[in-house]
This record gives sequence, structure tokens and C-alpha cells, in this order.
Amino acid sequence: MGRSRQSFLNQDISPDSSVKSRDWDTTSRWSEQSNPEIVSPSTSSNWKHTHSSTPPGNRNFQKARHMQWVFQLVDVAEGLMAKMYKLNQKLDYPEPNTFQFSDSFWKAGVIPNFPKLCMHITKKFPEHPGKLQLERVDKLGLDSLYENVEAYLENLEPWLMLLLDLMTFREQALRLILDLSSTVITLLPHQNSLILHAFMDLFCAFVRVNLFSDKVPRKMIVQVYNLMHTMLRSGRDYEFYHRLVQFIDSYDPPLKGLHEDLNFVSPRIGEVLEAVGPIIFLAADTQKLRNEGFLSPFHPRYPDILTNSAHPMRAQDLANVNGHRDWVLLGYLVCPSELLRITGIDIAMVLLKENLVLSLYRDECILLHEEYQLYVLPKILESKKMAKAGRAKQKEADAEYNIAKQVEKMICDVHDQAISCAEGIHRERRILLKQEIGRMVLFFSDQPSLLAPNIQMVFSALALARSEVMWYFRHIGVVSVKSKATRIVPVEIDSSDPTIGFLLDGMDKLCCLVRKYVSAIRGYALAYLASAAERIRFLLGSPGMIALDIDAELRNLFQQVIGCLEKSPKPQGEHVSTATADLSDFRKNWLSVLMVVTSSRSSINIRHLEKATISTGKEGLVSEGNAAYVWSRSVDELEDQLSTHACVKQLYYYRQHLTVVFRNTMFGPEGRPQHCCAWLGVASSFPDNATVSVPEEFLKIGRDAVSYVESLIESIMGGLEGLINILDSESGFGSLESKLLPEQAAIRMNHAAKVAMPSSKSMKSNSDLPLPGNESEPANRDTIKMLEAAVQRLTSLCSVLNEMEPICILNHVFVLREYLRDCVLNNFRRRLITILKIDRDLQRPSVLESLVHRHMNIVHLVEQHVSMDLTQGMREVLLSEAFSGPIRGLHTFEKPVQNTGTAISIICDWYLENVVKDVNGAGILFTPIDKCFKSARPVGGYFAEAVTDLSELKAFVRLFGPYGVDKLDGMIREHLTALLNCIDTTLRSNKEYLEALSAHMHNSRERDYYLKQVHELEPLINFSIQAGQALCFTSLLAEAAGQVLDANTPLLFSLLSDFTKHLPASLPEREDIRRLKTLTNTLGVTTEHDIALVNSILLDMVGVGDVTWGLLPYLYATCMTSNIWNTSAFNVSTGGFNNNVHCLARCINAVIAASEFVRAERKELERQLLSQQQSNRNGTELKELEAELQNLEGITSVEVNIKASMKIFIKCASTIILQSWSDSNRSPLVAKLIFLDQLCELSNYLPRSTLEVHVPYAILRSIYQQYFENSVPTLVLISPSRRHSLGIPLSHVPSRNGQFYSDHTVESGEGATSSTLKFAAQRKSPLLDLESSSDADIKPIGGGVRLSGPLDYTGMRKVSFLDTPSSDGTSGPSPLRRFVMSRSGPITYK
Repeated sequence: MGRSRQSFLNQDISPDSSVKSRDWDTTSRWSEQSNPEIVSPSTSSNWKHTHSSTPPGNRNFQKARHMQWVFQLVDVAEGLMAKMYKLNQKLDYPEPNTFQFSDSFWKAGVIPNFPKLCMHITKKFPEHPGKLQLERVDKLGLDSLYENVEAYLENLEPWLMLLLDLMTFREQALRLILDLSSTVITLLPHQNSLILHAFMDLFCAFVRVNLFSDKVPRKMIVQVYNLMHTMLRSGRDYEFYHRLVQFIDSYDPPLKGLHEDLNFVSPRIGEVLEAVGPIIFLAADTQKLRNEGFLSPFHPRYPDILTNSAHPMRAQDLANVNGHRDWVLLGYLVCPSELLRITGIDIAMVLLKENLVLSLYRDECILLHEEYQLYVLPKILESKKMAKAGRAKQKEADAEYNIAKQVEKMICDVHDQAISCAEGIHRERRILLKQEIGRMVLFFSDQPSLLAPNIQMVFSALALARSEVMWYFRHIGVVSVKSKATRIVPVEIDSSDPTIGFLLDGMDKLCCLVRKYVSAIRGYALAYLASAAERIRFLLGSPGMIALDIDAELRNLFQQVIGCLEKSPKPQGEHVSTATADLSDFRKNWLSVLMVVTSSRSSINIRHLEKATISTGKEGLVSEGNAAYVWSRSVDELEDQLSTHACVKQLYYYRQHLTVVFRNTMFGPEGRPQHCCAWLGVASSFPDNATVSVPEEFLKIGRDAVSYVESLIESIMGGLEGLINILDSESGFGSLESKLLPEQAAIRMNHAAKVAMPSSKSMKSNSDLPLPGNESEPANRDTIKMLEAAVQRLTSLCSVLNEMEPICILNHVFVLREYLRDCVLNNFRRRLITILKIDRDLQRPSVLESLVHRHMNIVHLVEQHVSMDLTQGMREVLLSEAFSGPIRGLHTFEKPVQNTGTAISIICDWYLENVVKDVNGAGILFTPIDKCFKSARPVGGYFAEAVTDLSELKAFVRLFGPYGVDKLDGMIREHLTALLNCIDTTLRSNKEYLEALSAHMHNSRERDYYLKQVHELEPLINFSIQAGQALCFTSLLAEAAGQVLDANTPLLFSLLSDFTKHLPASLPEREDIRRLKTLTNTLGVTTEHDIALVNSILLDMVGVGDVTWGLLPYLYATCMTSNIWNTSAFNVSTGGFNNNVHCLARCINAVIAASEFVRAERKELERQLLSQQQSNRNGTELKELEAELQNLEGITSVEVNIKASMKIFIKCASTIILQSWSDSNRSPLVAKLIFLDQLCELSNYLPRSTLEVHVPYAILRSIYQQYFENSVPTLVLISPSRRHSLGIPLSHVPSRNGQFYSDHTVESGEGATSSTLKFAAQRKSPLLDLESSSDADIKPIGGGVRLSGPLDYTGMRKVSFLDTPSSDGTSGPSPLRRFVMSRSGPITYK
């Protein structure tokens, strides 16, 4: 429990413990600011320094000081409202009049968190807190307040000082307003506009400060502070407590006090408002503004008159129309009796009908019509009642009664009109300003010399546009209560109004034009001032002025004015320095003159001057001086004028609505993407909202401005991406490209052929297949118009972003060009990743290449409008997406730690899983004739041949280059390494049986026994077929890479090719030569691709080349006993088997040859190691010579060993095949024999004569003849001729003595098969269906076909034997030419 209140009150408080408020003399502080002896410069640009030459006690000096106080008090009002705004933010915008306080209010740390106690003493205001018996309200809270009273008092003290400042400001400002109102003889716009604007600015600031103070919990602050002060001061009240209570009570509500305080100046305010009425009417009359050309640089009815000299003063008045509107709305609000003037009702109605809120400070507003109905209407009713009482006696009272009645009706009805009509009125005005500013920008861009004479017109357009923009955002989300209903009606503001963007863009362009031609404007203004000085000197010497008895002080002021004008720099060139063109002294002296001549106490006033000088036939002296004052600001305060008329810094407080409207209108149907610079440029003025009185605002506003710019840039870049993607879509440029595809032409030709057939019935017309150019017809131009609009928006947006100056906010600099570059490249990267797959399946590389080219064409279109090399950036993107590591054989650096290669990883993974490994079981087959992979079922969205054709792989190489080739080749190498390890494991596990098999190969019983002992035979064949399939794919990939390299860089390709041919043969190979061979093998430069690839893999494996690997031919020979041959069928249309067994031949050839090279190399390494140990210095040269000779012998021996191993395999395989066949064991002999023949065709180390020794050539010839006769029923055999027999290899032509010539230059790989089946390819039917042919490969052949086989079977046996081969009834590739030439029948075995 805290200490009791009594003990606290009895405690002696020393003077040292007094708070700061005790010594804070607010009155003296304000008196100091108002003391004429103290010189404090004003922040206003119109009054910067006091006149040092004038004596302080002079009467004219005192009058001049009035203007300085006016400007100073306006600045003080700004600071006070900034502090009140900060307090409102801190207290979470409380509602003091309704006692609605949120939790944030009590947790803010300003008011002690005792709601019951604080609200009770606030509700009892102005009763003293000591008389309220607070113990009964909240005793616990009161005791807690006693305990921490010093901390609470310290937190609340700054805000009590704010109330003191408000009270003192009210006293000082009111005194000055009353003084000016009583002493200035005229405040009419056309006579004394400068003094009028200063006076009305102070008047409006005074009203706004007091209206805004109603949003601050003044009663609570005063009551709680005094309560805590009495606790701390032994019951003594705060010294200004009673004055503050009186001030707050008199301004509760604020309009009550304002009505009383400003009652004496009400007539002068009424005169001013009546005088600005014509300007208000003109600004509200949109039709008149358009027809009379008030905002046009040329006369609307006389286009030949370029300068609009008909309304020079009205243009200046329109520039100040925003201030005039505030004067009217605030003036009639605090001086309601002035509405009873004749024109008052019309002036007020014009503005009340188009406004619903009245801005106080920043985004703080009051509901205008509610305030008029609550505080103005009762005064009008009171006047009406008084007029009604005296109406019978006086006619004036009757007229007053009628006017009061009209005002009452107007106030009651105008609210509903404003709700329904305000948005329409301002929308029409925005459209007018959009059109006029657009014309103005074009005109002054074309005729910049006319900008300076019409600068006031530019300011008028800027001021009106700024007013409309601010009105729009102030009224978004406004909710008003209808006067004749209790329901709340939201004001309908279209958040997608495109005119806002046009206005912001027009204002920005006009400001840019003014800044661009600032030298010309200054020169024109200086020329005007020079002529004005002559005119003023002439007027001062006129007879009328001489007749006036002007005192010496006023004459001295006139001479100083003329002296300042004559000392102004003369426009000798285009550039006028602002340092030498400082005309602030002239403006200060002229204001002093105006204060003297407009004073009612002056012997010479403004009317005397006008009458004395107007008889000269020219402008009066005061008019000339006022015009010179206005033009002087165009010399050294042009930027200040721009900030006054065009600054939209208060949009910072509506930045959320600003962002929403921007996103709704930027890329809308009527929006313009090029307006984005204006929306972004708004943020540069946001930090100007920070005030000196609240220093922490600067960083907060700066951070918010940065966040706003970042959000808008994100939206702009999103729109840029959208435009690019629209053009890159299938409904964009894709729709035009699709009509030019060859497939479309083929479809049309097929349709036309079918329609032309007389037997065709009810064929569909090809009207749904539009011809190229059909989209250009008038009826079909919507697509073209859409594309043209998208292209125009894209190019204009890029041009604007490229030319936009950097946006600087605090220490942040936003360069839009860099954002554009990053956006385009990142979008290209995302687009590339997106189009890689379609419905979770890989896109065809050729289609992918065309899509990338289409996107690059769009980027090239963008590149024409920006000063950046975007093509190089796209190449970098493609490189980053293709680069996943250094190229083997080329680079020696380590892989950098980067997240690159996403696209190439996706493609390579798909090819490896779906084609090489065939994890989906799509029946992937390699077809040697077509050089591609085919599938029985679609692999995703395509058949395998659609993505593995050589043209597709070439498109892949063109897209991703050598990095992509190396990545895919590396992944297949890893797969091959795993398969070869499995083969090595199988080989070593069967070593014992294979050794025994090699020893008993000629013993049929022992051979059969050990053949049965060999285990894991089916997995071995499966691994080997997979390895062969991988070798086929890498061979196709290398061939595609080689063709692309040869086509694009033929010099490099020929260099690598020639260098590879002349590489020195050595065992072991040097590291650099081995790396070069690896590179050339990957890029398809070498011929022995398979052997080189397997060799590079086996070199890294341990144990390869030992004695065990010498048994490899026997291991593969055992594969002839596998069950896989039972389902193997040769297909002449593909040149391979239906289960990819032909890939086994590729694996056998590569693995046997590569293993021999590895074994020879490792033996040579061992020999060199031993030789090095035994060598001495004397025999070094001899040893090197011997090593070279042995190297050549080693290479020759390797080739001999490879041929021997291949011969062993053929011998063993033939033996197993032929001797295992019998009537009881009808193994698939034909498939095995074709397999051995294909191996001979494939291998360079296995001549066909080797197979001829074991399998007679006539058998193979008969087999092929039978296959091709069944495949091509209409085949007409051509008699052999010299021309046809030229392509027969000599190795298969018998000599006269019955021997065969040996030919060691037989082509290998797919090239051999393709060349030998050339005739078959010519006879291939165009109606061949892949699906039907692949399914029919294993179906039996129907009757009616002669089923002759290679052996002499009976009829039943012939049919049974031919159940296995495929004959789908379609024409396929023809047999080998040498087999077609011969018509000899099969050989009969007995």
C-alpha cells in the first residue's frame, strides 16, 4: 500500500525539487518573440531580414514589424499543429468529447494509467480536482499516483507546455488580427493582395490551430497535471492552472470561442470573402474555363494569338484559388453572420456543394457540413428570429429575414447535394485539367519561348491540379451522415480513376519544363523588372505624386525600392546566377511601403497614390509595385513557387490509398504506364512534411517514403513483366507464329486433299484453320490491336523508366534503369524455368528454343528504348542456367559455390530418368536407322523420338552450349560408372566358372555344365543393355554438339578435329592429351566415342585390367544362353531389336576394347616404374629410345589383343549358339545370328570374315532376304549391275579360290547400319505408324505369305519358327544392298 495522501501533503518540498514548469514563464517567452526590440528572422521567404537602417522607435518601423509577426505566427501555428498531431498519434487518436479512449491511449505513457480517476476529473471539468473526493472513485489508483507522481508529472509536463503555447498563441494571434483588421484601410484582392494574403493566412492558421486543439484531451491534461502538482506542492495549484481552465472552457467547443473572439473582425472577413467571390465562381465554372481559355496558352477562339493576354490577372488569381477556398469555408464557419450578405449564400453554396471535409492539418480533417449544421445554422436561426421580430418595423429586417431563410435552407439541403454531386463535379474538373495540362505541355515543349510570359498560367494549372489531387485522396473513405436521415452514407470515390495519373504526370512535366527553361524565365522576369523600375520612377515624378505631401520616410522607402530594382542584374545571356539575383530586399521594402500606405493612421494612403498616378494613362503606382513583386519571385524564388503550387507532399499521409489507386489505374484500360515516374516522384517530397519541432519525424517519414517507392517499383516491375509475358504468350506473338508453322500448312494441305476427293462425305471445312494474315482483316483486328497496345505500353514504359532521373530519399537512391534490367532478366530466368516443362513434363528442346527466341525478340524490342545491353544480360542468364560446374577436360578450377544450373539440371534429370533409365517403363528403344530413341507409349506428353531426335538435341546444344552438354554427359557418365561397377562385380563373382568355361569350351558336356553355373546372367544383360543405351544417347549428344560446333564455329571445330587426328599415340597418355581427348569426345569431334568414354571411366576404377577382366569375352558369350533371346525380334524398320538387345552389342564392343586399353596402359606404367628404378645416367638416351619403341609396340599389341578378345567372343558365342540348337532345344537362332552380324558391323576390331568362319554368309543373307521380303511385299528386286555392286564391301565378296577379302575399314556404329540400309530407307512407307508397328512387331504373320526360313523345316515348323520375328505389313527399310542383289535360297542342313 502506498503512502497516504495526508502524509504526502504534509511533506516539506524544498525549492530544489520544483519542476521545470515553475520556472517556465510562457508569457515572457511569447512576449520575447513579439518584442519589437528583439530581431528574429522569419522563416517566410517573403520576409527574411528586418530593416537595419530604420530606427527602432520609428512609427513606420512598427508598421513594418507587423508583417514579420504575421509570418512568424503562421510558422508558430505550423509547429503547434505538428506537436498536436504527434500527441494524437501517440494517444491513438482519442475522442475527448465522447470520452472514447483505447487501450493504447492509456499505455502511451502520457496520461497516468488510471482510467476511472482521470475520466472522472475530466467529466467534472472545470471543477477543481481537490473538491471531487477522488478516494471514493479509485482509492488504489490515487495511492499509486502518489507513489509515482514525479515520473507521471515529468511525462505530462511537455504536453502541458503545449497547452500554454496554444493559450499564448491565441492571445498574440488574436491581438495581431484585430490590429491589422482595424488599421489596414483596404483588404481587397485587386488593391492590396499581398497584405490580404498574409492577413488571411494568419486568420486561417488561427482558426485551424483552435479547431485542431479540440482533438487533444485538453481537459484531462490540465486536470491531471494540476492534481499531481497539488500532490507535489502541498496543495498549491499550478500557477497557470486557472488561466488554462478559462481558456479551455471558453474554447469548448472551439467554434464557440472563435465566434466570440472573431466577432469584431467579422465584417472585414465578409468583405474579403465577397471580394474573392468572382474568383471562386470562375474556378468552379468548368465550362467557362474551357471556353474562355483561362488555362490555354493560346486563345480558344483565335488560335493565331499564341499568348493568352486576355486574362493575365485572372491567371494569377487562379493560382491562389486554393487559399481562397479555405478562406471562404473557414471564414463563414467562424463568422456565420457574413453569410447574410447578398452574395455570401452563393459563394458558400458553390464550395459546400463540392466539399465534404475541411482539412485542418496533414490528414486531420473535420466533416464540413456537420460543423456548419452544428455551429453555423444556430447562428443563422438566431439572426432569422431577430429579423422576424423586427420585420414589421424595418424593411432591412425583412430582407435579412429572407436571406436568413435562404441560408437555412441552403445549409440543410447542400449536404445531400454534396454527397451525390461532389464526385461528379470534381471528375469533370479533373478531365478538364487533364486535357488543358496535356495541351500546355505539348505547346510549351514546342514553343519554350512563350513559357516565361505565361508562367502565372502554369502556376494556375499546377495549383488547380494539386487541389483536385488532394481533394480526391482526402475524400476517399469519407463517411457522412445525411441531413434528412440517420443512416451513414459513404462517399463514392472511384479508386480506379485514371485522371489522377494524368494530373500527376502533367504536373511533373510542367515542373520539368519550368526547371529546364529557368534561365529564360529569370531573364524575362529581370527584363520586366528593369522596365518596371523605369515606370515606377516615372510615376514618382508625375505631377500627381509631386502634389502629394509625402513624408521623408515614405519617400526614402520608394527610393530604396527603385534602387533595388535598378541594382538587379541585367539579362545579358541565358544564365542568370541566383546568388547575384537576390531581390529579397526589394520585396521587404515594398511590403514596408504597403504597410505604411494601407494604414489608417498614415497621411498618405493607397487611395491617394492610385488617384495621383492613374491619370498618367498607365497602371497605378501600387499596381506596378505589386506586379513587380510577383515577377521578382520568378527570379530568385521560382523553386519556392513551384513547391507552393505543385507540392503534393501531403500525399504521404494517404500513401496507402495512393498505392491502391496506382495499382488500379497504372495498367488499366485508360491508364498510361509512362505515368509511373510521376507516381514515384511524389515520394521525393514526403520528407518535406517533417517539422523542426518534431525532429524524430524526419527518419520515420523517410523510411515510409522508401517503403512506398519500393512497393510502387514492385508494382511497376510486375506490370512490366505482365506486358512482356502478354506478348510472349500463345495469345500474343505465339498466335501469329503458330499460323506460320509448317504443321499448319501440312494440315491445310491434308484437308484440301480430302475435300477434293469425290468419295469424301461431310468433310469438315477448313474455315477453322485461318490463313496467315487473316488476323489483319477488319473483323479480326482485335488481337492485333491488343498486341499493338501492349507493345506501345511496353515501349513507352521502358522509355520513361530509362530517362527518369534517380529518386533520392534520405540516403537511398533508386535508379529505375537498374530495376528495369533486373526485372527483365529475372523474368527471363523465371520464364525459362517455367517453359521447361508442360504439365510436369519436359518441353521439346526445339519448341523451347523457339520460345526463348521469341522472348529474346521481345527483349530486343525493349532494348531499343533503353540505354542498356539487355542481350548480354540474357546471355549471362542462359550461362548461369547452363553452368553447373567446370567442363571436364577444359577447366581446372573448382566449382564455385553458386546456385546456378537450375534449368540444365531439370532437363538433364528428365533425360536421364525417362530416356536413359526409362524409369516409367515406356518401352524406350534405340533405332539405329533413325538415330533416335522411340517408345511404345508417350513419355509424358511426347513419344521418345520427339525429344531424342538429332534436331532436338542440336536445339538443346544451341540453348545450353558446352556447359549443358558436359552436364548431361557427366550425369550419364555417373550412370555408366555404376553399371560398369555392376558388370565388374558380376565378372568377379563368376571368375571361377569362367576360367573353367574357357578351359572346357570344346567339351560340350563340361561347357554346358559351367554355363549353367554362371549366375546373375539376366542382371548382367540388363546392366549391359542399359550401358549400351547410355552409350547410344551420349553418341547422339556428341554428334549434335559436333554439328552445332561445326556450324557456328567451323574454325574451332576443324582445329580440334585436325589436332585430334595428329595427336601422338602413347601409352600411358599424358594428362593434357587425355583432357583434350575427353573434351573432343564430349563435343563429338572423335570417331571412337564409345570406347573413349568407357576407357575414361575404367581408368578411374580399381582392378580393371587385371587377369579377371581377361575373362570378359567368355562372360558375354554366356549371354547367348539367356532367356532374353526368346522375346527378341528384329525389326527391319528400326534396324534393331524390339527389346534393345542391339545396345548389348554396343556395350560389348566398347567395354572389351576399353578394358584392353586400360590393361595395356597399366602394364606400361608398371614397366616404366621398373625401368626408371633400373636406369642410370649413362643409359638415359638409350632408355628413352627403347621406351618410344616399346610404346609403339604396345599400341599395336593393344589392337591385336582387342581383335583377339573379340574373336574369342565370336568363337565362343557362335559355338554356344549353334551347338545349343537342336530339335528339342529350338533357341531363337535367328535373333542371335543377327546380333552377331550387327556386332561385326559395329566394331572396327571385328571384321565380318571372323563371323564367316563360324556362321556361313549364305545363312545371314537368307535371313535378311526373308525379313525384307515380308516387310516390303511390293518390293521389286533389281538385277545386279556394276553400278549397284559398287557399294559391296570387299570383305564379303568371295575370290576365285573361295577365300574372302579382308577389309579393315568397315564403318562402325549407326553410320554403318545406316549406310548399309540406305535402300531400305528409300522404300519406307510414309504411312508408317510407330505405335502400330511397335505393337505388331511380336505378332504372328497372317496367311498368304511364303514363310521360307533359313533351315529346311516342314510347313508347321516354318510357321512356328516365324512366330517370333516382327512383320507388321508395313514397308520398312530395305535389306542390305549385298543381300538384295542375291536371290539364292536358304541353305539346307541335314
